[in-house]
Amino acid sequence: MSSASRSNLIRLIGLISLVGVLTTAACGTPPPSGGATAPAPVTPIVNPYARNRAAMAEGRQLFVRFNCSGCHGGRAGGGMGPSLRDVDWIYGQNDAHIYSSISDGRAHGMPAWQPRLTSDQIWKLVTYIQSLRTRNEPNPPSG
Repeated sequence: MSSASRSNLIRLIGLISLVGVLTTAACGTPPPSGGATAPAPVTPIVNPYARNRAAMAEGRQLFVRFNCSGCHGGRAGGGMGPSLRDVDWIYGQNDAHIYSSISDGRAHGMPAWQPRLTSDQIWKLVTYIQSLRTRNEPNPPSG
């Protein structure tokens, strides 16, 4: 093989590798590592616990256990963090938006809870938060 052919072959292999890396990066998938790892679980966009009364109650327990009221106030009425009872939401109020806010956190104070909570726990919190201001709310404020 001539020197020019070898040089062109090396460039072609490098270009193919670069395209593969860029495609992988653009898709948000990390490049493969040396060891085999299980793929990360995919979080559904649809809340599997929507309007489930047992999940609402569990979500309320999680809200209390993880001291969400420390920032969002008692019964989520607002405090250092925003109210979760009103209709104005900075990052969106559908299930997927709320899940993302809890899971990934938000700038200026909302921590990411993904490392401490499972996907199921986050969805139950979402279910509880979505129950606020409704007749289905577990343990609503009096009067």
